Amino acid sequence: MDSTSYPRLLTAPKGSFFLIGPRGSGKSTWIRSAFPRAHRVDLLDEALYQSYLADIGAFAAELRVLPPGSVVVVDEVQRLPALLNEVHRHIEDRRLRFVLCGSSARKLKTAGTNLLAGRAVRRSLHPFLPEELGKDFDLDEALRYGTLPVIWTAPDRGEALTAYAQLYLKEEIQAEALVRNLPGFARFLPVAALFHGEVINVSGISRDAGAARTTVDASRSGQGGKSSMQTCAAFAPLRTCRTSCAASSSAAATAARRRRMGSTSCPSRPSWPSWRGSRSSLRRTRTLRLDVPGPLP
Repeated sequence: MDSTSYPRLLTAPKGSFFLIGPRGSGKSTWIRSAFPRAHRVDLLDEALYQSYLADIGAFAAELRVLPPGSVVVVDEVQRLPALLNEVHRHIEDRRLRFVLCGSSARKLKTAGTNLLAGRAVRRSLHPFLPEELGKDFDLDEALRYGTLPVIWTAPDRGEALTAYAQLYLKEEIQAEALVRNLPGFARFLPVAALFHGEVINVSGISRDAGAARTTVDASRSGQGGKSSMQTCAAFAPLRTCRTSCAASSSAAATAARRRRMGSTSCPSRPSWPSWRGSRSSLRRTRTLRLDVPGPLP
């Protein structure tokens, strides 16, 4: 079944807006349905992309011929964030309405990018919801393959999911250099999927995936805006409590060690004699450092 057969719950705001979502989530399909008469600029067209890359003024000249109040769709805007300066100017001067579609929020957040200072709101398009699929929703299939439109509507969902994962590794991870150890990240992905909805043990995942902990940490924290794991806010108090308990236990152990040494306070170091100018002074300082205990860790 075609993805257009499932009506999406997303409604377009009245003004200009960013539409952000993963590849294959149906952004372009939804835009064609919601704005059939809009002027479309597709940056996946390599010839068009190269022309704008060489001369941003060509984009401005294209906008100047449009009637005031026209709707302009810029697809894959993250490929050329410099266009947003012209978008800003034409929103102000000619009251054009822009639909700015992209799959990478990371590139749009790079230093110096004009995010239009509130002149464009943000909307996200996620995979299919059960309400959107209606009677075609199948929990087992959704858990096994997900509900991305490009996968859900494919003749063979297993093959489509494999191809999508390979595309994700190549286009999103390798192309944007989000992780240095790409083979380790490839092993990490299926292991992370097994822990969906569970409390994350980073050391355990890195051990099971045969990947460095730094690779798992980068994916968990959403390095570059592409997080493979998201932390549920409900677990934040538990994490804080565990940290506080660990700190309390460490402080109690330190106090016990000091009591065994016959002191409840940390001994302070004496003022060290100056060792400049003679080797004997340096030897005396080294002797004092061995005889007098320093602060306990």
